[in-house]
Amino acid sequence: MQYFDVCNGDADGLFALHQLRLATPRNAVLITGPKRDNALLRRVAAHCGDHVTALDLSFDVNRAAVLALLGRGVAIDYIDHHVATDLPRHPLLHADIDTAPDVCTSILVDRRLGGRHRAWAVAAAYGDNLPGAAQRLARLAGIESDDDARLRELGENVNYAGYGDTMDDLLIAPAALYAQLVPYVDPLDFVAACPLLEKIGEARCEDLKLACAQRPAIASAGIEVYTLPDERWARRVRGTFANRLALAAPGRAHAVLTPATDGAWTVSVRAPVAAPLGADRLCRQFGGAGRSGAAGIGGLPHGACDAFVAAFRKAYGGASRDNTGGESS
Repeated sequence: MQYFDVCNGDADGLFALHQLRLATPRNAVLITGPKRDNALLRRVAAHCGDHVTALDLSFDVNRAAVLALLGRGVAIDYIDHHVATDLPRHPLLHADIDTAPDVCTSILVDRRLGGRHRAWAVAAAYGDNLPGAAQRLARLAGIESDDDARLRELGENVNYAGYGDTMDDLLIAPAALYAQLVPYVDPLDFVAACPLLEKIGEARCEDLKLACAQRPAIASAGIEVYTLPDERWARRVRGTFANRLALAAPGRAHAVLTPATDGAWTVSVRAPVAAPLGADRLCRQFGGAGRSGAAGIGGLPHGACDAFVAAFRKAYGGASRDNTGGESS
C-alpha cells in the first residue's frame, strides 16, 4: 500500500497534516503547493489499495480527481472546511467537512485527535484569520498569553509563506517548510529553532507596508475594492492585506485584486467579519472557491471585472464611488 498526504500549502493545511502525523506517523508521498493551488488531487498517482489523506482543499475543485481515484479503488480521508456540494457516497470515501465560519481544517483535526497537539491548531487558526477560534482553543489548552502571541506570529508567518500565484512568488516552497517543522512536537520549539520564520515575518511586514500605502479603487459604507500592482510582493500580500482590511473594518466586505500572469485578475474576497457569509457563493459565480467568510478567484477575466464588482456590490453594499468621486469598477 502506498500512502499520499495531500494538503494546502498554508498554515492550516501544513499544521493539520503535522498534527495527524504526530499522532499517526506514516511514510507518505507529500503533495502540496501554493495556498491558491487547490486542485492538488489530480497529481496523485495512486492505484487500487492505496490511501490518500486530503486536507484543507476544496472538494468541489477536486471532485473529478476524487471520483477518478475512487474508481481506481483508492481510499480517501478528506478533511476540509470549504463548501462541498453533493458529496458522493462511496465506501472508500470518508469525508469530514465542516463549513462553519469559525472552523478551519486544523480545528477539525484537533477534534479528531481530542486536542493531543492543540497548540498547532491554535497557530493554524490564527494563520487562517480566525483569532476568536484560536483564542478559545488557547484557553482550553491553558496556553499563556506570551506563548499565545508567539503561536499567532507562527501561524501568520507560515500562512504568509504560502501566498503567491506561482512558486516564484513564494518566499519558500511549502514542502520545504513542512520538512523543517516535521521534527518538532511543540510549535514553540520550532519557532525558537527556525530563523527562517523571522525572515518571513520581516518580508510580510515590508509587503504589508507597501499594500497599506495603496488607496481603494472603490469605497462605500459596505464595500472596498483594491487593485494592487503587478509585483511579486502584491501577489504575496493580497490575502494578508485582505485579512488586515477585514479586521480593521468588521462591518465592511473587501476584495483585493492583482493582475495574473495570463492577463486575468486574481481575487481575494473577505465577507464582513461581523457577518462572515456569502464569500464562497460570490466567488463560485466566477469559477472561484473558498468558505463563507473568505474566498477567492484564481482567474477572473478582465472582461468579467465589471460583472464581479456588480455582484460584490449586490452581495455586500449599495452603489459606491471611487476615490475620485465617480463610479468605478
